[in-house]
Amino acid sequence: MQDLTEALIELIRFTSTNLPNDVEKMLREAREKEDKGSAAQGAIETILQNVELSRKNSTPICQDTGTPIFLVHYPEGWSARKLKEQIRSAVAEATKKSYLRPNAVDAIYDKNSGNNLGDDNFPSIHFEEVEGDELTVELMLKGGGCENVGAQYSLPNNQLGAGRDLKGVRKVALDAVQKAQGQGCAPGILGISVGGDRGSGYFVSKEALFRPMEDDNANPDLDKLEKQLTEEANQLGIGPMGFGGKTTVLATKIKGMDRARRRSEIRIEK
Repeated sequence: MQDLTEALIELIRFTSTNLPNDVEKMLREAREKEDKGSAAQGAIETILQNVELSRKNSTPICQDTGTPIFLVHYPEGWSARKLKEQIRSAVAEATKKSYLRPNAVDAIYDKNSGNNLGDDNFPSIHFEEVEGDELTVELMLKGGGCENVGAQYSLPNNQLGAGRDLKGVRKVALDAVQKAQGQGCAPGILGISVGGDRGSGYFVSKEALFRPMEDDNANPDLDKLEKQLTEEANQLGIGPMGFGGKTTVLATKIKGMDRARRRSEIRIEK
């Protein structure tokens, strides 16, 4: 198996210092929707200027490059163990080159490793063997701020009057946005998993965020709910960075899962 360490370093650099084109496009559209001269428009303008500088200088867009989450789709016959070794080597080297901030901290002893290599779960690497001969590696840098405002709900939720249906999903999702109040560096993207158990829901809600910004959900009911949640979240008036305004959420991505008969989990990522 060939050594892919250099290619993985470039993936990390590109992810850390570039905003995806579809996300940047939506931010530019959002800037024009905000009131001229408002704090909301100013916040988005600052974000866009920062993106341009980061791209030009190959410096991280955010001071918190978060937890590196890799999704690795590998062909039959490849070694997941060797791929993991190469990914970890690439993470350490990317940190040395300052493409990543050193974020891996031992939660028991409060000690930073200095190279983003923690236990087996930091960086977080998920493997799936696929048909064909192509290797695909996807990377998300999940910042601590947006991670902290994520939420998980069990339905039914009597406090919110949310039943075990899509109307209930709508209620808890909007509750999560309202409670976040712009923390996690709004405007964000909502990734929502419906069903599963507590563990799988956390992963799938992050996986949903890999979808393109302007795509449609293949499930018409979920597609309708995605658009409704984005519209209604933006009516809350929280706005960019919580300054007020029309853009709290750029998009919503939902993925349905099977659940156990007596329980339903809803996980909302930002």
